Amino acid sequence: KDGPDPALPEAMVFETGANRWRRFTAWPPPATRRQKLYLHASGGLGMEPPAEKLAGEDSYLSDPARPVPYTMEITSRWARDYMTEDQRFAAWRPDVLVYRGEPLADDLTLAGPIRARLWVSTTGTAADWIVKIIDVNPGEMPGGDENEDIRRQGGRQTLVRAEVFRGRFRESFTKPRPFVPGEVTQVSFDLPDILHTFKKGHRLMIQVQSTWFPFVDRNPQTWVPNIFEAREEDFKAATHTIYRSADRPSHLEIGILPAADEALTPQGAQASPIPSRSVSIWDGLAMVGQLSVRSW
Repeated sequence: KDGPDPALPEAMVFETGANRWRRFTAWPPPATRRQKLYLHASGGLGMEPPAEKLAGEDSYLSDPARPVPYTMEITSRWARDYMTEDQRFAAWRPDVLVYRGEPLADDLTLAGPIRARLWVSTTGTAADWIVKIIDVNPGEMPGGDENEDIRRQGGRQTLVRAEVFRGRFRESFTKPRPFVPGEVTQVSFDLPDILHTFKKGHRLMIQVQSTWFPFVDRNPQTWVPNIFEAREEDFKAATHTIYRSADRPSHLEIGILPAADEALTPQGAQASPIPSRSVSIWDGLAMVGQLSVRSW
């Protein structure tokens, strides 16, 4: 404590995807531009609100008896790499909705808070909503012809951020409410803050699902006052629907930061060189938030 001033910035955050540390005068970074990322027809993503011709909805059957696993690893403990695991095992399931953008023409850096705003309905009376942000590698990776390990990374869907929201708390954490079957309602919640660069040629993907077992305890999808007292017969399959239209535009609110490189950085930021040791995508995450186990 009696040493020289370390001259630390207001926020020093590891930028995943670009594999470097960034220094900011404030958090979120001053240069961040807020933007909405809309769910579109045919599993598309876009910055423009859905047009009438793209209006519609997407449904999936969620069954508590067949939940989406949080990992492919078979283990009696927490899987070590689940926070960066390839999500293709989930994307292939019929109870996971997938929305994917076009290959990026330039690097895209997301920074700061993320808020999901979904218009939903269910045939049940209770439901969870899980949103995942994923970085999709190009199908053919540069250098893959010479390196087998690189080639196998083609098409990889790396988990970047994710969060779950128990729908009974959509209006109040102190006064939970059941869903009315078939009634459209809005569910809004925050994901952990982000600083991640999707590299040129990559795609941004959103996955939506309602189970994430056993990372999140199973929702019976039948309203019970206390989920921990749910009986076996309370656990029922239900069809959940996400709406994407001009009047029900399900979307994510994100922050876009001008991408930095070693020669030029956006105002109020500095990029540090890649550390000498190998750094995982989640190193330094504690500075901007982290995934949290939910059991309500």
